[in-house]
Amino acid sequence: MTGKLLYGANLFANDIRQHYLRYGGKGHPVILIPGITSPAVTWGFVAERLAERYDVYVTDVRGRGLSSTGPDLDYGLNSMAEDVIAFAQALNLDSPALLGHSMGARIAIRASASGRASFSRIALIDPPVSGPGRRPYPSKLPWYVDSIRLSVKGIDAEGMRTFCPTWTDEQLKLRAEWLHTCYEPAIVTAFEDFHKDDIFADLPKLARPAMLMVAGRGGVIEPVDEDEVRSLCPTIEIVRVPNAGHMIPWDDFEGFFGALGDFLSR
Repeated sequence: MTGKLLYGANLFANDIRQHYLRYGGKGHPVILIPGITSPAVTWGFVAERLAERYDVYVTDVRGRGLSSTGPDLDYGLNSMAEDVIAFAQALNLDSPALLGHSMGARIAIRASASGRASFSRIALIDPPVSGPGRRPYPSKLPWYVDSIRLSVKGIDAEGMRTFCPTWTDEQLKLRAEWLHTCYEPAIVTAFEDFHKDDIFADLPKLARPAMLMVAGRGGVIEPVDEDEVRSLCPTIEIVRVPNAGHMIPWDDFEGFFGALGDFLSR
């Protein structure tokens, strides 16, 4: 079994072009849904490790990477969740697991809670827990918008270091290369929806095994949030990666996989 990239491809599902990267090709299927400004290619280093055990499909969420983009699309959470459902159905994937990071975790929750597709289990990696009446998401919108606008003009890894000072040179080069594919209105909509759409309401609807992975240094999920999540979804497994910020595998690659363990195939 190999964890290497097999190919990139496009399919038409939920009335848009969805681009994805496939790794490994053997084992239980896993759909990896990246976060708000992370095209699929930026998760390749994680997908390669996952693909040693699983058949991994990393998606470009609409408005990012090589998937459909532009002013005529709806960039709300419901549409992104429908994309995942349609993606799994178009490829005839048999009860795939979902692994979503940040915004991607919120997409995974909404897709699974809809009950419209059979997902075997979902791993939620440090999802934003902001929403109506809740504390705001710790990152600020200008951080995203300013870096995207610079990338549209052309920015190198050193320029990107201002925004991501702890990242490696390789990670910075990849972000500098691909960030311009993140359509600014899509990012603004997603960020605003972090505060408008209360994902907690979906948690009691999760009928499959779920894991919540918390970044110990991320500041996104606090102990009080963990308590509320557990009260709404008593069967959820909560794990922490103490030395990682919000971009958990970037900060602590082995810690991420140690916390994930065999959850996706258990």
